[in-house]
Amino acid sequence: MATVKKRIIFIIPEEMLLEPILYTITQQYDLKVSIYNSDISGNEGVMRLELEGEEKQIEEGLTWAMSRGIRVEAVG
Repeated sequence: MATVKKRIIFIIPEEMLLEPILYTITQQYDLKVSIYNSDISGNEGVMRLELEGEEKQIEEGLTWAMSRGIRVEAVG
């Protein structure tokens, strides 16, 4: 299978800020993650990321993140 890259934004609720989100995505879904920017302000965190891997694994990783309460937005 061919690998693809997707740029996304994670908007992370306060209760998830101390969770190992990127570790879980890289380990459980075999994805490479590049962090372009991150910020914690108020009661949420925002991370701008690029995910690299097979399309199916990226979708499964994003589905997992959303199931944990993380809002996911596509970039461009």
